[in-house]
Amino acid sequence: MNLFRKFYSSSPFPAVATVYLAVSLLLRLLLWWSFGRPAEVSPWHLPAILGFGAVNDLAELFYLLAPVVFYLLLLPSGIARSARHRRFLTGCTYLVLFGMLYISAAEYFFFEEFDSRFNLMAVDYLVYPHEVWGNIWDSYPVLPVLAATAILSMVLLKLIGPTLQNWLLDPPHPLNRRKLLLGYILTLALIFEGFSTTTLAHSTNRVENELTVNGISSLFQSFRTHELDYNLYYPTLGHDRAFQRIRNHLAEGRGTLDPSLGENLNRTFQADPAGLGKMNVVIIVEESLGAGFVGAYGDRRGLTPVFDKLAEGGLLFENTYATGTRTVRGLEAITASFPPIPSVSILRRPGNEGIATWGKVMRNNGYATSFLYGGYGYFDNMNYFYRNNGFAVSDRGEIKKVTFANIWGVCDEDLFNHALDYYDTLHRQNRPFFSIVMTTSNHKPFTFPEGIPGIPHKGGGRKAGVRYADYALGRFFSQAPQHPWFGNTLFVIVADHDARVYGRLQIPLRHYRIPLLIYAPGKILPQRVATPTSQIDIAPTVLGLLGLPYRAPFYGRDILKVPPGEPHPVLLSHNHDVALFQDGKLTVLGMDGKLTTFRYLPKKHRLIPVGDNPAITELAIAYYQTAFELFKSHRYQ
Repeated sequence: MNLFRKFYSSSPFPAVATVYLAVSLLLRLLLWWSFGRPAEVSPWHLPAILGFGAVNDLAELFYLLAPVVFYLLLLPSGIARSARHRRFLTGCTYLVLFGMLYISAAEYFFFEEFDSRFNLMAVDYLVYPHEVWGNIWDSYPVLPVLAATAILSMVLLKLIGPTLQNWLLDPPHPLNRRKLLLGYILTLALIFEGFSTTTLAHSTNRVENELTVNGISSLFQSFRTHELDYNLYYPTLGHDRAFQRIRNHLAEGRGTLDPSLGENLNRTFQADPAGLGKMNVVIIVEESLGAGFVGAYGDRRGLTPVFDKLAEGGLLFENTYATGTRTVRGLEAITASFPPIPSVSILRRPGNEGIATWGKVMRNNGYATSFLYGGYGYFDNMNYFYRNNGFAVSDRGEIKKVTFANIWGVCDEDLFNHALDYYDTLHRQNRPFFSIVMTTSNHKPFTFPEGIPGIPHKGGGRKAGVRYADYALGRFFSQAPQHPWFGNTLFVIVADHDARVYGRLQIPLRHYRIPLLIYAPGKILPQRVATPTSQIDIAPTVLGLLGLPYRAPFYGRDILKVPPGEPHPVLLSHNHDVALFQDGKLTVLGMDGKLTTFRYLPKKHRLIPVGDNPAITELAIAYYQTAFELFKSHRYQ
């Protein structure tokens, strides 16, 4: 005990630990003050948040200090005392302090954007540094933060420097250092075995739990669980029971299930002579365009006059939900009619080649299929996924007529002009085409071409982003009717996800609601569809409208064939949680086998815990378990 008391009083570790714990405490208070109060995190909950949070920080601190502790306790005394080594270690200490403070600042801005500690999004930030760091440089006060961090780190170094020098000049006896090292290793082992990032996540309030966890620990957890094995971490049914349950559910929709039992989910749909026939299909996926910005969905700010006008002449789906909070989640659902298995999209997972996709169905019906993107498609593995699933890919590298671009890619106008030329070429070849167009402009840093009335070149923020996305959409639909293929083309306009998913709920449902419009002038009568709709339902619905024959294991359903009032499930994902929303109830499947059911009160935007419905719980599990197993075994074909 005397040894550890002496270690505490004379070593530099307690000083560094005190700085880290103090900074973490201040960050937690700042996050609560800035973002927790609007999310209804009561001040009465602060003691629990700060207490549990301090335990989380202390546990993470043992990991963070481990390299330094091992180094100093194993370092020969002669080297430790040398002037050169003392200068070296002083410099290293400064870098540690700098990193500690800078990461805390980064956590603040990350929480501001994503209402969360570091999560899977932060992992992607590290995987794609060109786009992401360029976006950070353009969108945040990087230089002022760096300068403030550098100065504050120097001040802290002056305060704790003496303890560091004392340790180096008079290190403990080697035997005592070995005892200290053994004690540290045993403590680390206990933490590793009995403590995880979410052990002290004590609340049903998502934001409260986010405030409680340690951000660095959350980041490392995201790295470790980037490609989760569903069957290891989530509630499961027996293998046969899961597939029987999902087959029975899919059999309730249109199409004929293959007679073979087991893992076969393929359904065959015969040609429908009453359908629209072999029309071109263009899917316009709008970046970050949540329904809350759109006038046709009740917004009164006048941000989307073009979409609102188009909605008067098409099929508007009033209750459409994104499957997740990332572009790749939206593309996954639209392209493959596939559930959002935890934790990363199949676009980013190995083994995504040659799977069942909407494009494959269209190619079997004689279509040319393509994916057009305004940025560089290596981002989020988009080019690889689409090229290895039969799509021609045309991204930023092929767009020659560029009037404006930022770190994410060319402006939407340039992308749409490129699309018009691309479709003209296919039309001249007398080929029907199926094309997915992914926009980029409605995204930080929110910079746009100059000279557009009401849309500043930069500094206009999210509203300017929505206005510009709508403006570019208007330019496209003013030019498209002049092209010979327009009259035989069906357009789908849908968002990839909402702009920002935040709030106290585990799954903040109102921020998953997105616009969905099917538009084909002279071919489709205007109509509003109230049935809850998922992005995985888009492919079966459009194929049903066209009446094309196909065979596929799609998890979605033709929404226009769902009887009015019949419950229809919507699938959702948020970080590591996945969920099924049906008939006003939300069933959430979490890591470590957690399963919770809520009743959703939309007017109050609240989730009330209720008892689970075994049939719905089984259905939720069956969706995600079978999807994971089919993809993992390369049988989603």
